[in-house]
Amino acid sequence: MIYVFLADGFEEAEALVTVDILRRAGYKVTCVGVDKKEIVGAHGIKITADIKTGEYSGVDLEGVVLPGGMPGTRNLMANATVCNAAKTAFKTGKLVCAICAAPAVLGRLGLLKGKAATCYPGFEDDLIGARYVNAPSVTDGNIVTAKGAGAVFDFGFAIVDALEGYVGASDELRESMQCTR
Repeated sequence: MIYVFLADGFEEAEALVTVDILRRAGYKVTCVGVDKKEIVGAHGIKITADIKTGEYSGVDLEGVVLPGGMPGTRNLMANATVCNAAKTAFKTGKLVCAICAAPAVLGRLGLLKGKAATCYPGFEDDLIGARYVNAPSVTDGNIVTAKGAGAVFDFGFAIVDALEGYVGASDELRESMQCTR
């Protein structure tokens, strides 16, 4: 199961496009609302999560996705369940993905040490221990990061590639969605 954590103030496009791409690719995705099921995005769009953090067990964890946005990123960082899920995924070799400001959460948790990563401009100092790469999306081992809403398709396809174990695994899906490289 891929768990996408949503906190009030999340960037809607980053979350929803990523969920859509993963589900189109055939992955099971569960949206986890931080402390509640109805979450309000940075642009006022209300989303009903599948479960809330109190219901998260992670027993079938394949990956964690953290969308950015403000104050969504700060709300993710402040939640112990989110932080523990990211750390557990990292330690067990599962996928850990963050976009926009959310790679800062990974940096502050110490998960980016020695890794290449990217983020929304202005959050580079929060990528503690990482080698910053100025690219739309960066994959390094089991970490996938991306710059922001404009890079969400690259991010989603990079996650599919990482889950499948090779670059280009998402090419057929990318083509069917009319997303050129």
